[in-house]
Amino acid sequence: MDLIALESFLDNTSFGVLLVTMLIYWGGAAFPNLPYLATLGTTGMAIANLCMATLLGSRWLEAGYFPLSNLYESLFFLAWGITTIHFIAERMSRSRLVGVVTSPVAMGITAFAALSLPVEMQQSAPLVPALKSNWLMMHVSVMMLSYSTLMVGSAIAIGFLIVTRGQKVELKGSSVGTGSFRDRVKQKTSLNPASSADSVFASTSATGNTAVLDLPQTETVKLSPERLSLADTLDNISYRVIGLGFPLLTIGIIAGGVWANEAWGSYWSWDPKETWAFITWLVFAAYLHARITRGWQGRKPAILAAIGFVVVWVCYLGVNLLGKGLHSYGWFF
Repeated sequence: MDLIALESFLDNTSFGVLLVTMLIYWGGAAFPNLPYLATLGTTGMAIANLCMATLLGSRWLEAGYFPLSNLYESLFFLAWGITTIHFIAERMSRSRLVGVVTSPVAMGITAFAALSLPVEMQQSAPLVPALKSNWLMMHVSVMMLSYSTLMVGSAIAIGFLIVTRGQKVELKGSSVGTGSFRDRVKQKTSLNPASSADSVFASTSATGNTAVLDLPQTETVKLSPERLSLADTLDNISYRVIGLGFPLLTIGIIAGGVWANEAWGSYWSWDPKETWAFITWLVFAAYLHARITRGWQGRKPAILAAIGFVVVWVCYLGVNLLGKGLHSYGWFF
């Protein structure tokens, strides 16, 4: 079997399937009365996930080591992780909007890996001595899974901002994952004078058909109870997914320190990659701290998660391509 030809077919197929899947999810969001689009979207994600898993397995057989030694392999592992976490988040939320935000991310990654990387960077090569260790699988795979999970959680938080139109919606659920808008929309008849000037409260009109966000002395934005319920669900799912990704990131950083000591004689050297991994850890630690101890919900933690989405990309790709250090791929500079 020609594994190289198979890999070329699978990476292009993954990109094509994810492109179609993204369009299906977006079509489903635009036309919610077509229920079969959600099924087609989930099917497309499953096909893409299987193609990428087969691609990685083929690389493993071809090279003889776990396929995470170069940018091409790590990009497809990242996309595979995103599609895997997508199923968990979609099952938890039971909302097609999860696919609306995760499919473009996965599609963009596969497009970059399959269509933009130079051919020489797509080929497998013998491992350098420092990478000939069991820590390659233990450290890098956990870090990549943490990136995938945090990206999905952050993308869902961005979806929350889109659904609520960036307004400061007062959610009445618990910050540890028990929402209330799925059960009811809290009625509020007056504003608390002690509240801040930009606070927004959810209330239900007399007809029961429209939920209104009252902005003091500015304007009134109308959101349906269904949209508020969806926002509450996305807020919860984002929190839970990020809560899963953060321990993975912590374990990955610790494993990386142990491997660094074994390979280079130092647990921490403030390499650009290590520094940005620590910054990423701090951002999501702040997110979880704000939710658990400060009770933050809604817009504030969603904005923090959106910042975390950018930070993860800088940590994973920006430092590798632009920075100078032990983790640099050295493509641009």
